[in-house]
Amino acid sequence: MIMETEKNIKVSILIEVGIDNGVVMEEILEKEPKERILDLAQNRFFANGFNKVTLDELSGELGISKKTMYKFFPSKEDLVKTIVHMTLRSAQKEVERITLQEKPFVHRLAEVMLFMGKMTSRLGRPFLNDMQRFAPTIWKEADEFRRVHLLSKVISMIHQAKQEHVFRNDVNEEVIVMMLTACIQNIVTPDVLSQHSFSPKDAMYTIFHVIFEGALTEEARKEFLNYEIIIL
Repeated sequence: MIMETEKNIKVSILIEVGIDNGVVMEEILEKEPKERILDLAQNRFFANGFNKVTLDELSGELGISKKTMYKFFPSKEDLVKTIVHMTLRSAQKEVERITLQEKPFVHRLAEVMLFMGKMTSRLGRPFLNDMQRFAPTIWKEADEFRRVHLLSKVISMIHQAKQEHVFRNDVNEEVIVMMLTACIQNIVTPDVLSQHSFSPKDAMYTIFHVIFEGALTEEARKEFLNYEIIIL
């Protein structure tokens, strides 16, 4: 028997498929120097990777001196490490927030899985590739944090879903998470969406329903038919 179900389960998720660089820069320039550096570097790194972006370029774009830039971040590696740690801590807090909500279990599990996929998509393949190639130590630390503090939480929730007869016993917890994040990372991106007629909501709906419904038990699947993903 399913412990917690809901006839009309809805989850809101914001999919960022484009960035207005003018608006972003205007918002960044209103902040303190260190915060401005982090915001701009994060936008540039996540979109294009960090290997070809220099600290001098960032300081020039922000209109601050090289001395100020190097005061906060003596090297690009320091800047990359700060951004990675900041992103992972934020993700950990968000996962904890979702899991502690007073919502049906299926709802919380869906939100966590969607958030993990969205986060992976936001980091961008160029940034992840650069970390693996040019910052292996940071990559190793980030991957360990992801497995211990994020992936383990989702896997634990899926294990609970099996115990409560929400998920089938024959599905592998880690594979389900990897399938969802890989699909979102490779499909719900500005480049892919610009080449096809489907919307971000269409993509998210299809990815999530195919994977999630395939893992649900027959009883849970009936309760999941009215699940709706809302793209803000």
